Amino acid sequence: MPDACRKIIHIDMDAFFAAVEQRDHPQYHNKPLIVGGKPDSRGVVATCSYEARKYGIHSAMPSSQAYRLCPQAIFVNPRFEAYKEASNIIRQVFSNYTDLFEPLSLDEAYLDVSNNSSHQGSATLIAKEIKQSILHKTCLVASAGVSYNKFLAKIASDMDKPNGLYLITPEQGSQFAEQLAVGKFHGIGKATEKKMHALGIKIGKDLKSQSLAFLLQSFGKAGQYYYNISRGIDHRPVNNHRISKSVGVETTFQTDINDRIEVIQHLHKLLDKALKKLHDKSMTAQTITVKIKYHDFVQITRSRTLSQSISSSTDLGPVVKDLLNNTEVGQRKIRLLGVSLSSLQKNPSQINNYQQLDLFE
Repeated sequence: MPDACRKIIHIDMDAFFAAVEQRDHPQYHNKPLIVGGKPDSRGVVATCSYEARKYGIHSAMPSSQAYRLCPQAIFVNPRFEAYKEASNIIRQVFSNYTDLFEPLSLDEAYLDVSNNSSHQGSATLIAKEIKQSILHKTCLVASAGVSYNKFLAKIASDMDKPNGLYLITPEQGSQFAEQLAVGKFHGIGKATEKKMHALGIKIGKDLKSQSLAFLLQSFGKAGQYYYNISRGIDHRPVNNHRISKSVGVETTFQTDINDRIEVIQHLHKLLDKALKKLHDKSMTAQTITVKIKYHDFVQITRSRTLSQSISSSTDLGPVVKDLLNNTEVGQRKIRLLGVSLSSLQKNPSQINNYQQLDLFE
C-alpha cells in the first residue's frame, strides 16, 4: 500500500499513571500529584499530573528536585498492577478497530486503520471514537495523532495535549516536518540535537537541505532515517509482533555500596530476573552486559558474547567476575547496577518452569 494511502493513529494516554491515581483516589483530583520515588529518597518521577507539570516537574526528574519545585505536591508509590489492568482494557479497545496495533508501552500504541471502513474510512473519526471508548471504559483521557505514517502520527499526538486530536495529511506532511524543531523529531535525542545544532541544523528545513551522503557521514545509519523524516517519509509498518532486541533489569540502591562481593551478589540476582524475563519471551541470549553507575553518576558498561546460550546465573559466575576486573568496583561507591541480555533468538522449545516476572519488578 502506498504510504500516502496509509491511515496511522498514535494513541498516547495523558499523564497515565497519575491519571489512574486521580481516578481511583478522588482526594487527588486537581492536585499536583507525583507518581514515583518519595522526596527524601533517591527515586525519580515516573510521571506527574498536569497540575504538577505547571511547576516544571517532568518524568525522570529526581523526586528531591520535584519536591523543591513544588513542596505541596502529593507523592505516591506506583501501582503497576492497576496501570496494567487499565492498559489491558485499552488494548481491548484497540482490538475492536484493528488487529494491527503496536504497543510501545503501557500507555501508548500505534494503530493501522487503513482497512477499517467505519466512518467512511475516516481515520480522524475512528480516532475520536477510540478516545471516547477509552474514556467510557476506563474514565481515562487519551490524546490521538492521525497521519499517513508512524513518525507524523506520533508527532501529531503531542500537538494538543491533553485530550488532543490532531491530523497531519499527506499534503501537509513535508511542510510540517520542515517547520519542526529537530529536538521535537522522534528519534532525535538530546545528544543528536546538540550535534545538529553545532552543524547549523535547527529545524526540519535545515535537515532537509543536507545531502544523504552528508547525513550518513555525520550520523551513520541513522542518517537515512533523518533524511526521510525531514521530508515527512517513514515507511516503517505498524508491527503487532515486535521482536525484543534485549531484556534487562536494574536497581538503584538507597545507600551506595562498595563491597565487591556484595556487588556480585546483586548482579546474580539481577541476572536471575533477566533470565526469567527471557524465558517468558521464549527466547535465548548469548550476550550479557553489566551496567555500573558510580556514586558521582559516571556510568560504564561491560559486555561479553558467549559461544552458547546463557542458561543460568550460576554458569555465568566466572564471566560476571571477569567483567568486573576492568572496573573500579571495590574502589568507588556504586549507586546503580544493571544486567541486560542481548543477541536474542527465539526458543519456542523452552521448558524451564519459571514463574512470570512482572515487567517492572
